[in-house]
Amino acid sequence: MGVEICVKAAVGAPNVLGDCPFSQRALLTLEEKKVPYKMILINVSDKPKWFLEVNPEGKVPVINFGDKWIPDSDVIVALLEEKYPNPSLVTPPELASVGSKIFPTFVSFLKSKDSSDGTEQALLDELNALEEHLKAHGPYVNGQNICSVDLSLAPKLYHLQVALGHFKKWSVPESLSHVRNYMKLLFERESFQKTKAAEEYVIAGWAPKVNP
Repeated sequence: MGVEICVKAAVGAPNVLGDCPFSQRALLTLEEKKVPYKMILINVSDKPKWFLEVNPEGKVPVINFGDKWIPDSDVIVALLEEKYPNPSLVTPPELASVGSKIFPTFVSFLKSKDSSDGTEQALLDELNALEEHLKAHGPYVNGQNICSVDLSLAPKLYHLQVALGHFKKWSVPESLSHVRNYMKLLFERESFQKTKAAEEYVIAGWAPKVNP
């Protein structure tokens, strides 16, 4: 039996790939490593009984290499690197935290109802730090070749672009040209095109969090 992976189905469309950035990170890793896999879509608002039996926490993604279901995208990505070392997506330890605060600062800004609360500036500070890194080391976080940090950031930057564009009419400033180019490079990759959620499902996924 080959690799099986359970990922989030779209909100209101259980047969369509959903908007979980952690699920997409795992799928991107499989695609970049050209590992054949079977994708199982899980309706997270009505999880099947078999799924909860093998994965009591009910979180996605979970992966099965043939004997048991393994949760957590960090663990999944590390296992894929171990089992399928080529092409290598290893990130040098000193680069592992590049861009790691972008997602939480994006979420705070997205949920914010007060334009003077500093959440926009906090996000801009993180994006500026990524800009400086890419200016010195780009086009990807580790230079010419894509690595696991890029595959973690890609879905999060996609959510940022779609959700902030929709709910706040906000986009990454043009002055951050390296970040914008980085996003373009990531989003144009075949692996990304095959594994991304449609924009409408990203928006539907965030709507209840933006307007609870």
